[in-house]
Amino acid sequence: YLGYLHEENHSPGGSYSIDLMGCNINGIVYGDTSMPIGINQISGEIPKEYNLSQNYPNPFNPSTGIIFDIPKSSFTKLIIYDALGREVALLINEELKPGTYETEWNAENFSSGIYFYKLITDDFVETKKMVLIR
Repeated sequence: YLGYLHEENHSPGGSYSIDLMGCNINGIVYGDTSMPIGINQISGEIPKEYNLSQNYPNPFNPSTGIIFDIPKSSFTKLIIYDALGREVALLINEELKPGTYETEWNAENFSSGIYFYKLITDDFVETKKMVLIR
């Protein structure tokens, strides 16, 4: 799971709670299980069309960069799937303005193998393959 510790009270022996951001239970992903390093808009110039670039480096260990173009404001998802088609990470899940974006995926806690990343917007869907080598 991914989460952060939230202190409920300050007394000795006080209780604590964990606010869960996401988890993977029996291959089913709930919430946000990604370990993104961040998303950066690398160009404010408006692209002419949607584009999902090949990740770099590829093969990679343990992190890889993904660049994509969004020509108009759109709700955008960038999802990582394992070779069996199970969602293993949700890197982006938000409204993005037009521009060129770059994000990284840290796969430090994942096994070697083939993974797929899929960009989904209101008007565009594309999937590409990447390889994690340990």
